[in-house]
Amino acid sequence: MTSRLLKELRINSSDQQALAEDYERFAVGLPAQLEEYIRQRYEIDLSSEYGGLPIKNPFGKASGQLSLNVSQVRRDAEEGLGFVVLKTIIAEDESGAQSMSEWAIHETRMIAERITGKSGVEGWTITWKGRGWYDTFEAYLTFFSEALNIGQNVGMPVIPSCKYHLPRDTEVEWKLGEYSYTTHRLLEIWEQDGPKGAMPIEKDFSPTLAGSDRAAETDIILQWLLRVTSLMRQAANPIPITVGLKLFNAIFDDAFQLEMLRAINERCKANEMPDFLVYGNRLFDPVREFDGVKGVAYGGPDLSDRNLAVLGGMRTLEQKGEVPVCHFPISATGNIVTGRIAAEYLLCGASSFQIHTFFQLPSSEYRMKVSGKTARALHELYFNPEEGLLAWLLHLRQAFNWPCNWNVLKMAQFCVDPVNRVWVFETASALR
Repeated sequence: MTSRLLKELRINSSDQQALAEDYERFAVGLPAQLEEYIRQRYEIDLSSEYGGLPIKNPFGKASGQLSLNVSQVRRDAEEGLGFVVLKTIIAEDESGAQSMSEWAIHETRMIAERITGKSGVEGWTITWKGRGWYDTFEAYLTFFSEALNIGQNVGMPVIPSCKYHLPRDTEVEWKLGEYSYTTHRLLEIWEQDGPKGAMPIEKDFSPTLAGSDRAAETDIILQWLLRVTSLMRQAANPIPITVGLKLFNAIFDDAFQLEMLRAINERCKANEMPDFLVYGNRLFDPVREFDGVKGVAYGGPDLSDRNLAVLGGMRTLEQKGEVPVCHFPISATGNIVTGRIAAEYLLCGASSFQIHTFFQLPSSEYRMKVSGKTARALHELYFNPEEGLLAWLLHLRQAFNWPCNWNVLKMAQFCVDPVNRVWVFETASALR
């Protein structure tokens, strides 16, 4: 796959040989202490953080059809994933009413399909009809509790995702009862079974929302972004939470995507600012049909191209001094099907990477033929000698003279530091 920034891999011959050896050696199973092995062998520290919590490695599972039951979470824990974001719960009030109930769809059938991007690059997209959690809220709370216990045993953070009420342009009031009741019930489980500290929670702006009349006006979307964090914190009060806004790709142009980022960075008051961002999930095709439904979300090369262009545009404006530097931690999502693409998101300031599509490709797409697809995907993401994250971190360490055993979080912070970093979008030759 051709990438936007990282073109020609340049690492020394001994590292090339080590990666080739490990790629073949671990095709029969990853080492038990994977992160320690990588630290010793390659002097790379994979640790980072997500939502204020430490993570042993930067790869996690995005909220979706692959994080809606205990067996999935247990398998991810056993196979070495860094963190898991659970299927999105649709908020409800104390009476059980859900203003966003149209997103609680039972259909879960998924298909993996080849897709060709506008650039001519071929990739994969997953198509499905299902949206948010379709079972009861009590069932979700039980699932959340069990998933937290599984994660605690191996140091794998488990995070809830929630779709709260978002008013249409014809609505005056926010349904605060949904915010209060749902948040407090989630916090009860977190305080009982989660790690110490504030609960991270993703506010899901679903990609399918792009096809909804709720998101037909840019002003409405900006109002959501400027208000929703403070409502979530008020709902949790007096218990602190760590809010992550999962920004969706709107039906408007890239300029509006940039405006969304700028609004959060420049217009939010102190209590309105999220603690981190998740950027940016799924595109929307209003014409395409799937199982009799017109309008579907999709991914593939166009998704990562758009995300990287928008995030890169933000960094370019920062470098020129036209906007304040955005220091929000970023958890990247969107067509992360190689370590190289993950490294490109890192260059835009992302310190963790959420994946969905790459965990469900046909078995022929993975070199490893044993274990589950989480382990098979991680094997490719880390050790592929040409496309793996280790290869490109070694490349970037040499290009930027990063110290050995510098962790992924520090690398991401370096890439957005306006004083100490070399601006990668304007000095691409340094990366080749």
